[in-house]
Amino acid sequence: SKDFIALNKGCNSMKYQEKLFSRRLFAVKPALKLLAGFALLALTACGDSGSDEVPPEHSFAQQAYLKALNADAFDVFGNSVALDGDTLVVGASNEQGDASSTADNPNNNIPQGDDSSAGAVYVFTRSNGVWSLQAYLKASNAGAEDGFGNSVALSGDTLAVGAYYEGGDASSSAASPNDNAPFAGAVYVFTRSGTSWSQQAYLKASNAGAGDEFGRSVALEGDTLAVAAPQEDGDVNSTAASPNDNVQDAGAVYIFTRTGTSWSQQAYLKASNAGTTLDRFGGSVALDGDTLAVGASGEDGDANSTAADPNDNGFNTGAVYVFTGSGTSWSQQAYLKASNAGGSDAFGGSVTLEGDTLAVGASGEAGDADSTAANPNDNASATGAVYVFTGSGANWTQQAYLKASNAGASDRFGLSLALSGNTLAVGTYIEAGDADSTAANPNDNASSAGAVYLFTRSGANWSQQAYLKASNAETGDEFGLSVALSGDTLAVGADGEDGDASSTAASPNDNAPLAGAVYVFQ
Repeated sequence: SKDFIALNKGCNSMKYQEKLFSRRLFAVKPALKLLAGFALLALTACGDSGSDEVPPEHSFAQQAYLKALNADAFDVFGNSVALDGDTLVVGASNEQGDASSTADNPNNNIPQGDDSSAGAVYVFTRSNGVWSLQAYLKASNAGAEDGFGNSVALSGDTLAVGAYYEGGDASSSAASPNDNAPFAGAVYVFTRSGTSWSQQAYLKASNAGAGDEFGRSVALEGDTLAVAAPQEDGDVNSTAASPNDNVQDAGAVYIFTRTGTSWSQQAYLKASNAGTTLDRFGGSVALDGDTLAVGASGEDGDANSTAADPNDNGFNTGAVYVFTGSGTSWSQQAYLKASNAGGSDAFGGSVTLEGDTLAVGASGEAGDADSTAANPNDNASATGAVYVFTGSGANWTQQAYLKASNAGASDRFGLSLALSGNTLAVGTYIEAGDADSTAANPNDNASSAGAVYLFTRSGANWSQQAYLKASNAETGDEFGLSVALSGDTLAVGADGEDGDASSTAASPNDNAPLAGAVYVFQ
C-alpha cells in the first residue's frame, strides 16, 4: 500500500523504482479482502495550524543513527519503534532468522515471504548518551511470513511484540504451536531481568481466526495489554462467549491482564456500531491507565454521525472509540469524529494518548497548509491532518486541527504519532524533502524520504516547533513511518533506508536496500 501511494508522487528516481519492484506488496489473503484493499487504495490515493507563517526551528539534534547488527536487504528495521526512558525497541518484521538465530550467531534460514518474514526485535539501551544493543529477540516459534516485530509496545521491563501474520489457531500454545489459521496473528510478551530478556507469554485471541491479524497494533501499560485484530469479523453482537463472523473486517480489540507471570484475556471489545464491512476497528490502539483509544480508519460515518445515531454516509472517513476500564469490565465511553470528517480521510489510522490528551491521525485528509478547523478545504489529496482532543470518560472535545507547514499532496501527514506531555511528534513518511530541506526552505527533491514534525502546546494552543529530517535523507527511505517519544528523546524509524551494518552517520552507505534504520533525536 505504501508503494501504491508513493507511485502517485512520481517515481523519478531509478533507486526508488528499483525499491518498488523489489518490495513485496501483499501477502496471500482471502480474495475479498485483497480486492477490497485495492479498492480502498485506489479511492484513497486519488482522494489547526491556522497560520501562513513559517514556524521556528526547535533545538532538536540527531543523537544516533542505529542499524541492526545483522542488517540485511529488505529487513525493514524500524518499521516499528517503542521508547521508554533509556530503552529503545525496534522491530524488523522482514528479518530472516529462525528461532535459533542469536545476536552472536544470526542466520537467514527463513526465506522472506510476500509481505514479511519471521521477523526480529532489537533492544537498545542508552548510557551517557551512547546507545548500544542489549538484546536481539526472536519468537519461540519463529516461522516464515510471521511478521514478528510489526508492532511493539514497551512499559518498563515488559515488552509486547505483535506478529500479525503468525498462523496458530486458538489452541496453539508456546509448548505446542501450530499453523492451522494463516494470518490469525499472535503477540509475544518478553520481560527483562538485569540485562537479560526472556519470553514470558505467547498470546492468542480466544476466537483466533484465519486472516484476523491479531497483533497488528498493541498497547501496553504495566500489567494491562491491549491487542488489536482489525480484520476480525464479529459484528456488534459478537462476544467472547459467543463470537460470530458476520461482518468482514469489522475488527476487535482484546484486553489481557497479568497476574504474577501469567497473562489471561480479560475482555473482547467491539465498536458500538460494528456492522459495516471493512471498518477495521483496532487498526490503531493507545492505552493510558484505564483509558483505551481505538482507531477504526475504515468506519464510514460522516461528521454528523454519533454513537446514539451512527450513519454510513462517508467512505473510510474513520472514527475513534474511547473505552474505560473498571475492575475487569471495559465499556465504550465516546465515539469521536473529525470536525471536518470527509471520505477517505482515514481518521483513526493512528492514535496516541496521555492523560487527558488524545491525538488522532487522518493521513488521507485533503486540506492544504491553509486549511484550518474554522475554514477547512480539500485542496491537496491525502495531505493528512492530526486532530487533538482533550477530556475524559464520555466528554471529549476537539482542541486542535494540525497541518504540516509544508503540507503537500499525498504526504500522508499523521500516519504515525507519539505524545509526551505537551509535545507531539507527527510522522509523514512520504514527504519528499531531502536532507537540505527545512521548514523555512522546504523542497521536494527526494520522493518518500519522509519527515517528522514536532508540535508543542502552550495553554490550549499547539504550534509547530520543528521539522526533522534524517542526516542522510534519500529517496524512498520512509523516515517517519514509525515514531516514539519519551521525555525529550525522539526515535524515528525509516524502514526503507539502505545502509548495511557498517553504515554510520558519518559515513552512510546504500549497500542493503530496505535494510532500515532508526534515528534518535535529543
